[in-house]
Amino acid sequence: MLQIEIDNGSGFCFGVTTAIQKAEEELAKGNTLYCLGDIVHNGMECDRLRQMGLVTINHDEMRQLHDVKVLLRAHGEPPATYELARRNHIEIIDATCPVVLQLQKKIKKQYSLTSNLLPLTSQIVIFGKKGHAEVLGLVGQTQSSAIVIESFEEVKKLDFSRDIYLYSQTTKSLDEFHQIIEYIQQHISADATFKSFDTICRSVANRMPNISSFAAKHDLILFVCGRKSSNGKVLFNECLRVNPNTHLIEGPDEIDPQWLEGIHTVGICGATSTPKWLMEQCRDAILER
Repeated sequence: MLQIEIDNGSGFCFGVTTAIQKAEEELAKGNTLYCLGDIVHNGMECDRLRQMGLVTINHDEMRQLHDVKVLLRAHGEPPATYELARRNHIEIIDATCPVVLQLQKKIKKQYSLTSNLLPLTSQIVIFGKKGHAEVLGLVGQTQSSAIVIESFEEVKKLDFSRDIYLYSQTTKSLDEFHQIIEYIQQHISADATFKSFDTICRSVANRMPNISSFAAKHDLILFVCGRKSSNGKVLFNECLRVNPNTHLIEGPDEIDPQWLEGIHTVGICGATSTPKWLMEQCRDAILER
């Protein structure tokens, strides 16, 4: 008989859970609520909240709004967004994740310490995905002067004769971050300062070893995740490394019945942006077949 297990460690992280709760509470009052960007990188969860009345907008659309309520999701926003809200009399419901908020403050403080120096003396470097909402918020703390590197390969482009202050997007790979640190330590000039700040969220980082063990237990792994999720890509690749019979799906409609042939155990897991109810729908879809 086919056995199906849903990973207990998968599902929304604290920051996403809080953002969704704030949205639901406001919508329950019958108020119009706008959200700047998708509240979570999961299309089906966004659809659920849209049906409740949540209106997703972009930055250009926000500039046209006045005297409304706008929710800022867990990823955080640059200072310019708060200034826009002030000018347009927009009430901000701030659901920025506390971990992201602390990181923004650290980068802003470092920028204030170094911005009075000659511009070529130091580099604030962020290990993160270019264009990602969280990274845009972090770069915004430095008046867009921070350097973003997406991978270990890009660290070689830095100027090792200048000071380097290294931070990380909260959901990046801890192992790759440590590789970057080691490379900089080996190449930094003796006359330059190098400081690294481990700003990776542990509730996310700890999922890596847990999901590795989970993936190894089953014949087939269904990784349920929106394809825009940065954190999801990292976790999915780890599952795939441990268990080559791993498939990324956004929902139950993408399950291929052929994957189940000759399979005895199925493991269902997901990213920090994957709702538990969606993983349960995937399990039920398999059972119905």
